[in-house]
Amino acid sequence: MADTAAPAALGTDARRQAAAARLPSLELPSFKGQPGWEFTPLGKLDLDAYAPAPGGDATGAGVFGDLPGAVRPSAGEPASEGPVVMPLALAAERLPDVVEAHLGTVVKDSALVARNDAHWTDGTLVYVPRGVAVEAPIVIGAVHEQAGSALHWRTLVVLEEGASAEVFDHLVSAGDEADGLVNGVVELVVGPGAHLRYAGAQDLNERTWVFGSQRAIVQRDARLDWITLGFGSANGKVFLETKLAGPGSHADVTGAYASRGRQHLDFDTLQEHAAAHTTSDLAFRGILHGRSSVVWRGMIQVDEGAQQTDAFQESRNLLLSKKAHADAIPGLEILANDVRCTHAAAIAQIDEEQLFYLRSHGLPLPAAHRLVVEGFLQALVERLKEGPVRDAVSAALDRRLQAVLG
Repeated sequence: MADTAAPAALGTDARRQAAAARLPSLELPSFKGQPGWEFTPLGKLDLDAYAPAPGGDATGAGVFGDLPGAVRPSAGEPASEGPVVMPLALAAERLPDVVEAHLGTVVKDSALVARNDAHWTDGTLVYVPRGVAVEAPIVIGAVHEQAGSALHWRTLVVLEEGASAEVFDHLVSAGDEADGLVNGVVELVVGPGAHLRYAGAQDLNERTWVFGSQRAIVQRDARLDWITLGFGSANGKVFLETKLAGPGSHADVTGAYASRGRQHLDFDTLQEHAAAHTTSDLAFRGILHGRSSVVWRGMIQVDEGAQQTDAFQESRNLLLSKKAHADAIPGLEILANDVRCTHAAAIAQIDEEQLFYLRSHGLPLPAAHRLVVEGFLQALVERLKEGPVRDAVSAALDRRLQAVLG
């Protein structure tokens, strides 16, 4: 993925035209030698075979669809003192100052981002004004409805200074048999002293390509709690990047996945510390069944002058079959000399001694097997503060385990 930002501060029509003009010069990775795409080459993918098509509303169904009391996108006039949760195309007309100031300023440019810029049909703006604390969960999302089509989804979340909110964002398929492609872009802007809890989930069917370009900018003394769940799709890659842009900013990034069959999931994470006195903690953990494969590549980047950085990252994978495969590739790039940056990675089969212990206490093998897996993922859930986010993530993992383990 390129290091340059996509053109910003443009109206939506101008952005589409600029993106369409860039597309011919932005080639997709087509061979395994291209950095970042060694495990998910796109040489056999014909993006033009998937015509752009609108999706459906997923806010009442799917991974996070049943959250009680949730705030959902509305085309009505927003309350002056409350949050704005609105279809992005409509927000571009009614709140052009907000949309044009932030849309495209966070995510980095690439062939996939430019294609999203040129073709997005669905998207949501979540805007929380200065000092506003949103108590109810905000639920947004989309359904990939049309077989053989490409859904280009866009999420823009903007929290002004001192604001706080919980946002649940999910992508699902209309059915199990429809193939297609989903290309999503997520931009998170966390203003000074603001606190955003953002949970994103992908539960597409296992015939769909999925690509994600997701990036957050966290300003001075702000906090981001970012949870990502990767359950569905057949193949694809998601970039998930956090920039600690202001002193005192902090980010917790928690990723969970559960794959089966011949699924291939590829996560590329970045914790960029661009200011002094910033902290981050990233943990990805998942289970793999069948012949599925998962890649996690993580980078902690400490920019010049970002002294007193404290950063940690880990990836832990539990293989439930002999033919499942995981790659965990942590990395450090440090340009400051007063920092603490550490990482850890582990890939293992289920511990036979644990199974023996549980079976010796009367549990049948399937129950013992499930208990070990649940305990492995529970360590990830316990990273989350008690409340709606933790409850929703725990319930989503339970449902996915039932699908993977039967």
